[in-house]
Amino acid sequence: MSRSRCVPLLLLVLCGAAEFAEACSCSPEHPQQAYCNADVVIRAKVVGRKEVVTGNDVYGYPIKMIRYDIKQIKMFKGPDGEIDTIFTGPSSALCGVNLESNGKKEYLITGNMDSNGTLRINLCDYIESWESLSMTQKKSLGQRYQMGCDCKVVQCPMIPCSINDPIECLWTDWVLEGTVQGTQAQHYTCIKRSDSSCAWYRGSAPPTKEFMDIEDP
Repeated sequence: MSRSRCVPLLLLVLCGAAEFAEACSCSPEHPQQAYCNADVVIRAKVVGRKEVVTGNDVYGYPIKMIRYDIKQIKMFKGPDGEIDTIFTGPSSALCGVNLESNGKKEYLITGNMDSNGTLRINLCDYIESWESLSMTQKKSLGQRYQMGCDCKVVQCPMIPCSINDPIECLWTDWVLEGTVQGTQAQHYTCIKRSDSSCAWYRGSAPPTKEFMDIEDP
């Protein structure tokens, strides 16, 4: 799935009556950035799926969503209390996420709460099967990623590229490995150090005092 924020693009189609369609446009996000940008980060199984109507749009047409019933295993970030439902668009064209709902597969799910306190997810959120995550990614969820939320992971889309601020870490997986699930995504965290600059740190062990006091990683 795409690792990024979702930007709906509204297209007007005139054919007797006005109809609307949305396309899903995403740019990649490092999993740490996705964690920091999300309201909620949980490990969960999906145990049910149903199409529901959540209201009407300004033209009176029903707003359809997919409601997933979930069994939360662990919350890494989010509100007090357990989350048991999440909502997404009814199709991938509307940024909807298709999840297995037989209760067998575990997911890492990131998403954001709406004004009604409902968790909503889309194709641009970081959503992966739990078993596909590296050990570093699993151990970084929570305190490790949170340590880097004052930092900014900047994707390098093409060479040459560089950072413009000491709080930035340059993410080069795409240009060097041809994937956004490369070495930096799987094994590195962008962490703020004692001089307020940020730098990549590799591995799941806690950062050393030497690294925090400015050691070249």
